[in-house]
Amino acid sequence: MRAFSYQRASSIEEAANAAVGTEGAKFIAGGTNLLDLMKLEIETPPHLIDVKGLGLDKVEPTPEGGLRIGALVRNTDLAADERIRRDYALLSRALLAGASAQLRNRATTAGNLLQRTRCPYFYDTNQPCNKRQPGSGCAALAGFNRQLALVGVSDACIASHPSDMAVAMRALDASVETVRADGATRSIPIAELHRLPGDTPHIEHVLERSELITAVVLPKPLGGKQIYRKVRDRASYAFALVSVGAVVHPDGTGRVAIGGIAPKPWREEAADNELANGAKAAAAKLLANARPTEQNAFKLTLVERTLSAVLAEARE
Repeated sequence: MRAFSYQRASSIEEAANAAVGTEGAKFIAGGTNLLDLMKLEIETPPHLIDVKGLGLDKVEPTPEGGLRIGALVRNTDLAADERIRRDYALLSRALLAGASAQLRNRATTAGNLLQRTRCPYFYDTNQPCNKRQPGSGCAALAGFNRQLALVGVSDACIASHPSDMAVAMRALDASVETVRADGATRSIPIAELHRLPGDTPHIEHVLERSELITAVVLPKPLGGKQIYRKVRDRASYAFALVSVGAVVHPDGTGRVAIGGIAPKPWREEAADNELANGAKAAAAKLLANARPTEQNAFKLTLVERTLSAVLAEARE
């Protein structure tokens, strides 16, 4: 790990200004992903800004009938919150499907959304990776890519986004609240937070350098049957090959987001409109522009079968 300086911010303004003042500075809270990347020298921030003491650790109702989740709410606490379990069961189930209990006790809401890919070539500094070193190439294209993405990909990158929580947030139409060093705030729909790789896979989201996530806002409850199903190589502590987060109403309508197949949580409104017509019709819309490799083409079938199981569970 390379040497770095450390600062414990006492206010949101102080944290944002510190990020502006030092090129390459990073915010840190739980550190469950960032510290691993620093040990491998994949991330080499010269300055860390500790934001754990900013009080952004509460879940509060909004005037619109939804919930505002502080950026520093721990994954364990969010999954166990009575309001989340009752009205947003999809989110609670997705959180409990991710990582170990020890990691969930440390990982934060904002950190979960911004965690970086687990592509093996991103982690192997002896291999070319456009996400780690822009312009070096993508070893995954001709390498071991069974677990990687097949929609939303480009010739520069086929890495998949690892978050379970983000899939649920996408299905629930959450939005992300942020603040910048100049005090300006904005609300970003979760659908627009993560960027597709295109020619710049190292730019993973739309946040600016000094922009700090302060909260994630859920709209008023959607009702319906909420299900999260995760298919993985082993029963626990593994990232999804395919995951399905769905909200299904008694008339068969609803919405669905997919994990494990794209550089961001994947949702297509055209697929939502086909849910009442069954998994095959919805999957065809979700995967319309898929670019599978020989190794991960099985995910095309796996998406349909997993979605079929989710819809069957909803009908029960």
